[in-house]
Amino acid sequence: MVKSNTARLDAVFHALSDPTRRSILRNLAGGRKTVSEIARPYRMSLAAVSKHLNVLESAELVARERQGSFQLVHFKPQALRSAEQWIAWYEKFWNERLDALQELLEGKSEE
Repeated sequence: MVKSNTARLDAVFHALSDPTRRSILRNLAGGRKTVSEIARPYRMSLAAVSKHLNVLESAELVARERQGSFQLVHFKPQALRSAEQWIAWYEKFWNERLDALQELLEGKSEE
């Protein structure tokens, strides 16, 4: 299923809104891990970790592959690109506004 840009961005921000999911992504940045390895640092069931992985997978931030009886999960950082672009646009927007405000305030202080 192909997601629209808006739906993809919503899914990424939803996935990133949870501290456990952000921690899982940070952990996966070090390389592929099994679901059991991912679950180890958390005080939750494998089913709960799997639910978090489903959200991350829905946002296309992780992918699972079966290797024998194990599911290996890996991080897909390219999915963060849409969020990065959205944030960059607002960063530029607000920097320009704040620069204009600073110029205005500096001009008034000289009067």
